[in-house]
Amino acid sequence: MDFDEVVRGRRSIRGYLKKPVPQALIREVLELAMRAPTSLNTQPWNFYVVAGKVLDRIRQGNVERNLAGVPDSREFRMGPGYQGVHRERQIEIAKQLFAAMGIERNDLPKRQEWVLRGFRQFDAPVSIVVTYDRSIQGSDIAPFDCGGVVNSLVLAAWSRGLGCVINSQGIMQSPVVRAEAGIPDDQVIQTCVALGWPDEAFPANAVVSRRKSVAEAAVFVGFED
Repeated sequence: MDFDEVVRGRRSIRGYLKKPVPQALIREVLELAMRAPTSLNTQPWNFYVVAGKVLDRIRQGNVERNLAGVPDSREFRMGPGYQGVHRERQIEIAKQLFAAMGIERNDLPKRQEWVLRGFRQFDAPVSIVVTYDRSIQGSDIAPFDCGGVVNSLVLAAWSRGLGCVINSQGIMQSPVVRAEAGIPDDQVIQTCVALGWPDEAFPANAVVSRRKSVAEAAVFVGFED
């Protein structure tokens, strides 16, 4: 695929084949992703690539603690809830996903199961936990750079036939993730990326979110034309 095909074709994948992803292929994706822009070449990012029984234990701990009412312990600031147009967009994509999956508004069991899929990192065969060095915590630059490398990661994966979804639900219970993945205290957990081979039969994988236009997003200043 050329660059335009990758960017326009990529979508969030929430259903995966039960098929392992070779470690060599993940290394290739990460190597390409790490060419992402980074402020002053600081490269604050690190990756804990988790699979198998370790990932299963993270899923289990995440689900059990959330269902037991253990407070969210994500290590980044969530801020206030979305309002206005941002909330409208959040609702719009939720409606698209629920429609694709046949989940009615009043079907609480199915809605709960969808939430649990998020806690389980959508049952993907691989989870990439993205961290940054605590020594530079306190500035917005490190999280900004991590966002850039994650964008490159999901595009690099898509170009090689792999699907991803960026999923902070999977790190809601950070003590579980930290203990099972062996993440030291000198790292801050930023997010995680579920990764695997897309299941083309999974209805939600066909959902494409609507994006606002350039006219809505961009202001051009100082141009002659």
